Amino acid sequence: QVQVVESGGGLVQAGGSLKLSCTTSGRIFSTWAVGWFRQAPGKEREFVAGINWSGTRTEYADIVKGRFTVSRDNAKNRVNLQMNSLKPEDTALYYCAADVGRFGPASRLITDYNDWGQGTQVTVSS
Repeated sequence: QVQVVESGGGLVQAGGSLKLSCTTSGRIFSTWAVGWFRQAPGKEREFVAGINWSGTRTEYADIVKGRFTVSRDNAKNRVNLQMNSLKPEDTALYYCAADVGRFGPASRLITDYNDWGQGTQVTVSS
């Protein structure tokens, strides 16, 4: 099991930026990909971005490509999601999740992720 904790959410005006952080820990000698997902009220949870264990490959949903950047620092057990040019439709509860055992590219499927954080709220005002 991997412990996952998100931080960095908040309220920002449209066009602004926020950086979310995800701290992961646990399961020595294991590898895991990390995914960011979000869920807006009344909508299903959706994939936003993902990064593989080594940090050499990233995946993005089309709706955030070019605006969001995911990165990781395994020495600090941290994965960051830099969000720029935010839009009101980016408002959601953002979750970080770990896919333990995956060394390859991060999956876009919710069901592939074993361990989830509690989420951090991002609100973008117009």
